Amino acid sequence: MKKSLLLIAIMLFGALSTVNAQKFAGLQKSPTDISYAKVDRNAKPEIKVVYSRPQKKGREIFGNIVKYDKVWRTGADEATEIKLFKDVKMGDKTVKAGTYSLYTIPGAKEWTIILSSDLDSWGAYSYDKGKDVARVTVPISSGDALEVFSIAFKKVDKGYHMVMGWDTTRVEVPFYM
Repeated sequence: MKKSLLLIAIMLFGALSTVNAQKFAGLQKSPTDISYAKVDRNAKPEIKVVYSRPQKKGREIFGNIVKYDKVWRTGADEATEIKLFKDVKMGDKTVKAGTYSLYTIPGAKEWTIILSSDLDSWGAYSYDKGKDVARVTVPISSGDALEVFSIAFKKVDKGYHMVMGWDTTRVEVPFYM
């Protein structure tokens, strides 16, 4: 009798477990990543960027997948988000500490980098120029081909350069503290 009850309990538990099984989505096609600007590995960040990393997959990127002279979300999926932990100077504009969307307008020779107060946007579909906080134009340079869109920071005198690259295109965005 005890064995029968135990068997029934195990079967009931198994059936309930199947009913409550959680379904998870597969891997993101453009995985989310975070890049930090820090004085050293153990320091608190001064700037943090959360972005999705699209892949080249043999495609022509700039001028084709990412159109020239059109606002781009700077990655994939949601608009890239940048958090400034202190006031910074971007170009000739002082930007208050806070969280912003990071948009870009890629061009053949230069990019316009935009910080916007409009957060949690999918792509650049609802981009509103009236919510721009700062803009700076930077030249492009070339490097080895990168399969995946990437953002990194390098320490410079009085701040950081945020380096963005995909395929052979590179841009450096200065942030001064």
